[in-house]
Amino acid sequence: MRRSVLLVPTAGGGLWSSRSGGVRWICGFTDETALARFALQHGPDDQPMDYAALLGARIVDEVVPSLDEPAGLAVDIATEDGSMFFPPVVGIVPDAVAVDADVREGRGHGR
Repeated sequence: MRRSVLLVPTAGGGLWSSRSGGVRWICGFTDETALARFALQHGPDDQPMDYAALLGARIVDEVVPSLDEPAGLAVDIATEDGSMFFPPVVGIVPDAVAVDADVREGRGHGR
């Protein structure tokens, strides 16, 4: 995921995201076909969906920490049996924004 270029829809000057389970999920897609499936469900009628091409590493290392809330990466969410989720935990996002960083260090129950 870190070395993959992901297509991330943009809306209102930012990256498209969705909140679920107390986590803000940045939605990325592995190719234009996967993005098109998503656009059919969530995009403006008959309008092309704008997107940014970003490395997965940039999303989890730079974008996620800038959000000031628990955030992760959801990949290909409109692909049946092909979705992947990278939650805001140690080993995926920087430790400073991982919800389980304190637990792993034995200091409590997350942030």
